[in-house]
Amino acid sequence: MFTRKISVQTWWQQPAAHTRRNVLLAVVFAALTGDVLLAQGAASTRPPQHGETKVPGGIQTFGGRQFWGDLVFFQEWRIQRNVFDGHCRLLDPDQKRHFSGSLKECQVALDAIRQEHRLPPMNGRAVVLVHGIGRSHQSFAPMKKTLQQQGYTVVGFDYPSTQISIEAAAEYLQSVLQSLEGITDIDFACHSMGGLVLRAWLIKHTDPRVRRAVMLGVPNKGAKLADMLKSNPLFKLALGPAGQQLASTNDQKFIDKLPVPTFEFGVVAGGRGKAKGYNPILKGDNDMTVLVASTRLPGAADFVLLPVIHTVLMSDERAIEKTLHFLKTGRFNPNVPPAPIRNDEPTPLEQ
Repeated sequence: MFTRKISVQTWWQQPAAHTRRNVLLAVVFAALTGDVLLAQGAASTRPPQHGETKVPGGIQTFGGRQFWGDLVFFQEWRIQRNVFDGHCRLLDPDQKRHFSGSLKECQVALDAIRQEHRLPPMNGRAVVLVHGIGRSHQSFAPMKKTLQQQGYTVVGFDYPSTQISIEAAAEYLQSVLQSLEGITDIDFACHSMGGLVLRAWLIKHTDPRVRRAVMLGVPNKGAKLADMLKSNPLFKLALGPAGQQLASTNDQKFIDKLPVPTFEFGVVAGGRGKAKGYNPILKGDNDMTVLVASTRLPGAADFVLLPVIHTVLMSDERAIEKTLHFLKTGRFNPNVPPAPIRNDEPTPLEQ
């Protein structure tokens, strides 16, 4: 029997392979951008935090993280709204549900718990963690631990990223920021699409408490993988309306309309530092999902490239160290001059 050998590149380029290529790309994109293919929201294994007051009771929640969005945050307690029917629930720091009902009813329940158990008010400086598509705030677990050890109030912001648009996610973010009573300064650490949510928040909102932000692997000029897949049914189903907005080329040119932060921000990119990145499908240095060129948003106070792939960038020790240093000082490296991204910098993406 005669068997013809076909190289990977030839197989990939064959016209007959168009369907299987798109299906494979959709699965790979979903896997690389987040946890959308994984079960989320399992029982919390979070260790007790220093000085934390345990409140008895509550019903353990399982799964469904992509169907709830945070509206209120207080000392690891959160009020979330269901994306389908609009009802709300009150969760404790261990993801146990203590009340269900309207937003007002959940707020009353939270106020009663605060009073009964004498939960201390929030104060000082907070860091809001904004996850990417298909993820949750738990994807920031190592960074969160480090920030808490440094004395920050860490706000793990959750939103139903695969069910709503980026603009809708920005409104969930606004609600959470409004709930941060007692917090005097706010910083952000954003991974992937989370940085676009922050920029979309700036369309309608501002907050004088905001100081700095770090963008980790954020496709500020769009995601080329999304360009390839935006018409694929599996991609549309898995990543929803926000997945369509990640494309660098679309009729609305959504990303081109996003404001550049007026507060100090830095950009962390993943890549090999070479002409070819981790993903051979993408032409140009990349972190497997996002081109380095796409992360470079003019106006950034500093830029750093790390040899880390996209899906673990926010949990990498080097990225965490540099994020912490930037939030404290406005630069990534203590002994190296900042590398700002100029407004007049040429911005063509690799094709």
